[in-house]
Amino acid sequence: MIKSELVARIAAANPHLYQRDVENIVNAILDEIVGALSRGDRVELRGFGAFSVKTRPARVGRNPRTGEHVSVEGKAAPFFKTGKEMRLRLNKDNPAAAEEASA
Repeated sequence: MIKSELVARIAAANPHLYQRDVENIVNAILDEIVGALSRGDRVELRGFGAFSVKTRPARVGRNPRTGEHVSVEGKAAPFFKTGKEMRLRLNKDNPAAAEEASA
């Protein structure tokens, strides 16, 4: 699902809201998540999951074509960990996976 499909589904489920208002709400939520992550904060949505930032240190890599050593800068990457409720709902048809998700 892409963002425009999400906006369309939310607008269809809430006919009292204009689609442009739903789009503004979705954009505001995503902007707040991005803003919090850029500040180094963690964003947790209970039952859904948690967004955090993992930092990767600088390292020496290798160019696969030439074999030459190259320095790779350190960087920050977003990380998402699903919540327990989401894992249980996704694995409700598979008891072994659901049991593993609750552990």
